Amino acid sequence: MEPVIEVKNIYKSFKTVQAVRGIDISIKKGQFVAILGPNGAGKTTLVEMIEGIRKPDKGEIFIMGKKWKGNEDELHRIIGLSLQETYFTDKLNVWETLKLFASFYNLGKRRCSEIIEIIGLEEKRKSYVVNLSGGQRQKLALGIALLSYPQILLLDEPTTGLDPLARREVWSILMDLKKQSDTSLILTTHYMEEAEQLCDYIIIIDNGKILKEGTLKDLLEKENHENIVRFSLEESMHPFDTSGKYNIQWDSFTNEGTVVFSQVENELPEFLNFLQINNLRIKNLECKRKTLDDLFTSLTGKHLHE
Repeated sequence: MEPVIEVKNIYKSFKTVQAVRGIDISIKKGQFVAILGPNGAGKTTLVEMIEGIRKPDKGEIFIMGKKWKGNEDELHRIIGLSLQETYFTDKLNVWETLKLFASFYNLGKRRCSEIIEIIGLEEKRKSYVVNLSGGQRQKLALGIALLSYPQILLLDEPTTGLDPLARREVWSILMDLKKQSDTSLILTTHYMEEAEQLCDYIIIIDNGKILKEGTLKDLLEKENHENIVRFSLEESMHPFDTSGKYNIQWDSFTNEGTVVFSQVENELPEFLNFLQINNLRIKNLECKRKTLDDLFTSLTGKHLHE
């Protein structure tokens, strides 16, 4: 099956900054893909090139097997998009805003009614956009992106700045879309849980390059053979390991240590014995499998929100 979106070795620079450096992506029909990375990783620039808003300095992008040049009208009709910030006319209400955008696609009131139900804004039908909350405005932006029955949906950090409840409401809309259609989605985000909840395939990028990609299961398969133990001590002491056996990562700001075990059932009792021998008393201890956040940190040396 031909990919819905194919990105081949694309580069993009702005003056002295290389925003995207040799990225290849292939997305199938109906696939939900998360592009995961911190602010400044190149996510938005990458998506803007896929959207046709920017042109790559080098490389090629194919949407449904076609390049943007010469096929703009056709491709615009099959793509729904929502940028990081969407500006509406404040003195139009929700219903009027939907009708305005629907008119661009020669769609009528019936489709507007379907969308307003999908995004759960029936009660805000006559509310002016200026009076909507951040979450309601974001749901309206998503509704507009869905108006034209898009085959491809491109969402650039759609839940940034939303409270947890509003974020989950947006997730619910997207999960319903996934169940009920074969729309393909590219979602940029710096929320680990968002990528885990919504997407079949995850691409981790930083500094304009892909660090790792795959299904969540594939990405964590190797990591899940390892366990992370986080602990704090009753006294503000660094549990210095003179043997170098445990490679303890100590955070002096939080006074917490982290150590990784591949066979926790055997190694944890030995580690606790090591602490006891060194007169170090445990205050708190937590043991867990490695997560996507841990994987990202191990790849980049920083947390996603940094």
